[in-house]
Amino acid sequence: MAFPEDVLTEDEHVVLHLHPHWKALIRPILVLVLAVAAVVAGWVLLPEGGGGMIALYVIAALALVLVFWLGLWPFLVWRTTHYLFTNERVLLQEGVFSRNRRDLPLTRINDHSMHQRFVERLLGCGTLTIESAGERGQSVLSDVPHVDKVQTKLYELVEAHHDKHSLGDGEMREILADMREGKPLRDPSA
Repeated sequence: MAFPEDVLTEDEHVVLHLHPHWKALIRPILVLVLAVAAVVAGWVLLPEGGGGMIALYVIAALALVLVFWLGLWPFLVWRTTHYLFTNERVLLQEGVFSRNRRDLPLTRINDHSMHQRFVERLLGCGTLTIESAGERGQSVLSDVPHVDKVQTKLYELVEAHHDKHSLGDGEMREILADMREGKPLRDPSA
């Protein structure tokens, strides 16, 4: 369930690859522990006769359903949710059976903000909101681990991408001087 590297362009490289914070796994682990405890308690406390075995099978079946529904499914959702930050874009992907992916080019990111509730500050996670130019506007990334550092890294990526794809003062002066002298324009990246 790793993120496929083949979605990256030739010069693109991964800077951060994150899943939602581990706190999303607390409930699935608790469900698993309680289900095992219920089956063990039923096995120890219920009589060995016919009625006791039927009750144990019912408890085990119910525990199994709860483990799959409230334990395994949230784990799969957590595992298949990817927050990928590259030197060119932010990719958001989620989905166990079907897949939703959103690409946010760094050139289109207008603003980004973070929000942490008190408990999230204690756990070191939070919500990152990325605003981009386009139809869909905002993307909200929930339970981002180390959200403050991720927001800083996103700022650095946006600025580095902007600096890489814009002309510096010296290059602009050369182009203007060439234009005044009537020289043909040349490719500044050459």
